[in-house]
Amino acid sequence: MALFPAFAEAANTKVENSSEELDWLNNKSFQTGDAISLHSRILEKTGEKPYQKASRDASSSQGEEREVGDGPPRKKKKKSEKKRKKKKKHKKRSERNSSSNGSDSDTVYPSDLIKQEEEEDRHQDTSLASRFSWLDDLQAPTGHPFCVDRKPDSANWTYKSLYRGDVARYRRKGSSTLGLDSQRQGVSWEESETKKRQKGGDSKKTADRYFSTASRQLLKSEPPLPVSPVAPDALQLSSYLPVGDVDEKNKRQESGERFPTLSVNPLGVYDSSTALWLQGKGQQDDQKRDLETEGNPVSVVGRTGEFNRRLREQPSDTQLWIQFIHYQDEVSSVAFEEEQGGESAEHRKSSYRAILDKKLSIAERAVAMNPSCIALQLERLRICQELWEPSALAKEWKKLVFLHPNSAPMWREYLLFTQSYFSSFTVTKVNSAYGKCLSTLSAVRDGSMLSHPAPPGLEEDMLDIFTQQCHFLRQSGHSEKAISLFQAMIDFTFFKPDSVKKLSTKQQVEFFEPFWDSGEARVGEVGARGWKAWMIQQEQGGWLQPGAEDEDEEEEEEEEEVKDRSLPRGTVWLDVESMREAAHWLPWRPDKAKGQSEEDCEDPDRQVLFDDIGSSLIVLSSSELQFQLLLKFLSFLGLPVDSVISSPPCQPGLLLENLSLLTQGNDLQRPLTSYELPDLGMNSVGHMTTLQGVRKWTGLGNQGEKFLTNVFGIIQPVLPPLRRGFLSLSWIRYEKLKVLRCLHSGNKKRLRSQGKSSKRVAKRLLKEPDNRSSLVLWREYAHLEWILGNLDEARKVFSTATAMGGTKGPSGPSLCELCLLWSQLEAEDGAKGQTGQHADATMSPAVRVLTRLAEGTSSQSISPVSILKARRSYEQALSSSLSALDQNIQNLQSDRKGSKEDLQEEKLMLRGLVGCYALFQYLTVGIQAALTVYSQARDKMEELHRKRAPDSVKPGGMEASFPAADSSLTDRRLASECEALAVQQVALLRFHTNISVFPLVTLRQTLTSALSAWPSSAPLWCIYLQLENHYHSAGRARRFFHAVTRDSSSVTPRLFAIVAEQQRKQLVDAAQRSCCFDEPLPVLPENGLSNRIRGLFESAIATEMGAHCPLLWRMYVHFLMSEGKADKARGIFYKGLQNIPWAKGLYMDAVQMFPEHLQEFIDLMTEKELRLRLPLEELDILLED
Repeated sequence: MALFPAFAEAANTKVENSSEELDWLNNKSFQTGDAISLHSRILEKTGEKPYQKASRDASSSQGEEREVGDGPPRKKKKKSEKKRKKKKKHKKRSERNSSSNGSDSDTVYPSDLIKQEEEEDRHQDTSLASRFSWLDDLQAPTGHPFCVDRKPDSANWTYKSLYRGDVARYRRKGSSTLGLDSQRQGVSWEESETKKRQKGGDSKKTADRYFSTASRQLLKSEPPLPVSPVAPDALQLSSYLPVGDVDEKNKRQESGERFPTLSVNPLGVYDSSTALWLQGKGQQDDQKRDLETEGNPVSVVGRTGEFNRRLREQPSDTQLWIQFIHYQDEVSSVAFEEEQGGESAEHRKSSYRAILDKKLSIAERAVAMNPSCIALQLERLRICQELWEPSALAKEWKKLVFLHPNSAPMWREYLLFTQSYFSSFTVTKVNSAYGKCLSTLSAVRDGSMLSHPAPPGLEEDMLDIFTQQCHFLRQSGHSEKAISLFQAMIDFTFFKPDSVKKLSTKQQVEFFEPFWDSGEARVGEVGARGWKAWMIQQEQGGWLQPGAEDEDEEEEEEEEEVKDRSLPRGTVWLDVESMREAAHWLPWRPDKAKGQSEEDCEDPDRQVLFDDIGSSLIVLSSSELQFQLLLKFLSFLGLPVDSVISSPPCQPGLLLENLSLLTQGNDLQRPLTSYELPDLGMNSVGHMTTLQGVRKWTGLGNQGEKFLTNVFGIIQPVLPPLRRGFLSLSWIRYEKLKVLRCLHSGNKKRLRSQGKSSKRVAKRLLKEPDNRSSLVLWREYAHLEWILGNLDEARKVFSTATAMGGTKGPSGPSLCELCLLWSQLEAEDGAKGQTGQHADATMSPAVRVLTRLAEGTSSQSISPVSILKARRSYEQALSSSLSALDQNIQNLQSDRKGSKEDLQEEKLMLRGLVGCYALFQYLTVGIQAALTVYSQARDKMEELHRKRAPDSVKPGGMEASFPAADSSLTDRRLASECEALAVQQVALLRFHTNISVFPLVTLRQTLTSALSAWPSSAPLWCIYLQLENHYHSAGRARRFFHAVTRDSSSVTPRLFAIVAEQQRKQLVDAAQRSCCFDEPLPVLPENGLSNRIRGLFESAIATEMGAHCPLLWRMYVHFLMSEGKADKARGIFYKGLQNIPWAKGLYMDAVQMFPEHLQEFIDLMTEKELRLRLPLEELDILLED
């Protein structure tokens, strides 16, 4: 039996048959050969000699000493000493145990030997670890340079990687790998993440993306100025490029001049800068400047130093000071971009405050250097607006206007500050500020303020400020005060008694006050006779009281204000408020015939006292300015007037509040004539409602129409005949505008009644003796008949008017404009029934009209020969008119009296002649011939306009202040003609693309060139939007909008850029909805356009013009509400109030969108003294009834 498997063979020899009996004692898995080999190994180890073991221990101790002395110390000294002591104790203990064991017994068990072997291996591993060192650190070569480290590192399980200190550092040369085929195999060597995190690492790293800080700084930096090389002579051409300044060296050699030191430049091969550097000298200042301008973009520090140097040399350069102040914004933007990742909001706010302090210090230094510069004073106060308290800021503004009382720009900025500063804004305070401004400027104008002389053009500035005050009152709801201001000014200007004309303005106002308080009829009221007649009658003993006339007119029945009491409270308030605004915009006057008194007025705010208007009355000595006042009043009432004669406002952004500015020209039925009456985007009096609200009436209502008729009746007798013609033209265009509104509304009944009344007014105007031969009025009446659908009647009127024009031919501007409108209407009517042009040009009605104009005859039939003659006549007329254009402008400047002025001004009106010739060429030859005519005329006129007004009036820049000299009217007329020609050309191109196949690239190029010259032209922008809406890619339009808005301060292109993106978003949303046929999408997926539109809004309101534009803020709030972001829309509403607190329309929009906050908005309007026609207490009473 084999109880011990190692001795199984010996047992088998003794007992042979016991294996079968005791089979359970056999271990079949044990191999006998393995046991014998293990036993022999144990015997070998126990038979080892003592001296071998001692030598091995000595070598290990020597290795330890060498490792401590030579290798780099990995741990602290104390720890290493403790470990060595512990090792020595362990060795002594093991030796003692082994000797005692050997002495006690000679029996060696296998388990003890195995344990001893493991312990020796562990000691050997620790010795290997202690001897571990790099091959480069060994001073002497060794026979065994490599070792195996079997010591486990538990940190690898935790950190999943080796310790970075245990990884050998190396530098790879090249990216190739030995043993690999370079054509088919390769290894991608990637940089470590630690190296990627290092700032300013390898210069060969991947390029920065376009949105990185470095790329944005590169885009904002100025490009290097290109330096054109000097072209060598033909005989000196060589195959190499000369090094350095060869020309300078040659000049020095020719003149016998040498470089100063031959030791540094013995051969003369160095240029001057290198020679100076070898001498230890720098370049001269001029050379350094040249290198800076020709080299790379100058750094921020370099530009700041350049500004400081130039300002030290030229401290009186005010524009340079302003540029330096604005440059701080660029520096701050660069700094913010570099630090935007890790900065907190508080830190950014403090940094912005530091930039403002820096700008303020620069502005104060500039003001100290230039105390008389108003621009620097204004720039300083704009910076202080974000730093100072409201009381300190208002005090500083008052101090500034006290020091410069004769500066109209300073007063404009002060009024804009008081009008737009929410914390201190009230209507009464702003209205008194306007009165203080106008009374002070009147004192300067009269010469009573001896310390400050009157600057040129002061009356024009005063009239513009007066008009701005009237629009401010209208926008804040105080329409009665605005109307009273105009009534008083017309009486004060046109009906002034001769006895007070030589007095000062203050004394004239004192004489005017008794007339105003006398209760006599004023301008626009029944029985008004004027201030002059009242003064004469007072001197003769007072008025004769006329008896009460029995008027057959029935009083209007007051309709019920609350039609549906089930509507929400906010909706009812909006309806009643807008209804009262439309009906009660005239000031209330007691009717003496009915025995009324001032106590009978239900709303005391409808009465206007003289204290509210007396300080704003001004004296206008020029007849042109007096007529401008009248035209501004008609425009205030909603009548179309000639914008050239009436002069546009200096701050048109304040008056924009109507969406009609952005939607004009969309009538596809009239592509050529839809721009006859351009919309300026200003609401007329009585039209106060929400942004998308509709007019209650097409005009001014019954009372308004009577008021307008009375105004024309009292003012026309005091005007010269030609000025009366302008008033009649505005009146008939107003009637045509009302017909167009009825036509667009689709109400046929209202259109029929309005058409009858408008025709009645037009016929009455044409029957007047001064208007019977006016081709302009006949043109408007014929157009009115055409719009109403009476084409035969309109053709008869056109034919009669053409016969009245006689044989003037193309030389008459009025006749040309009449025939142009007639031919355009005929072309539009002919294009409805056919596509393309007439096969026979002689059969076209439009060609027949234009040919008869050129020939000066009224024959009904034309021939090809007559067409050739007409073309020759047009060509000669256009050439002579363009060549004499410059001379006509000079004559207009030299002679500005009476009818000669008007005759000279007619010679500048070339839109009729150019339009007739271009349309004639289009109908007889083709579109390219028409474009040639337009290019010839536009190039000549725009070049002349640029020469005459390079700085004062930028093309299309309505926001630029026009000079007050006599040439301003001429420049405005020339600019208006250039813009009208551009609109004509673009409209003709669009008409051609609609009826025939034509590439749109020509239309696009014409539009972009025209809009670059006239960025404030709303008709051109409307056509541009219609063109770009056909394309799915918006990149080209966005780039163009960005280029135009970058170079123009006008708010008009920014508004159209927003409208373009909104229209694109509507198309995308419609396409997304159409993809889901079964169920509608409650929430559309985000496509990025919303964020882009918000960005456009934010960039627009960040500009000086856009921040005070009511239309922009109202569109912004409506857009956010359409996106379902009510909280953000409410926040933008309050942000808008900080800039336009006077705009009542913004409050009404808020009531419509947030009806639950009605009480809050009403309280806010009451606090700011805006006109409130329906208090909430009265609303509750109306709802209860």
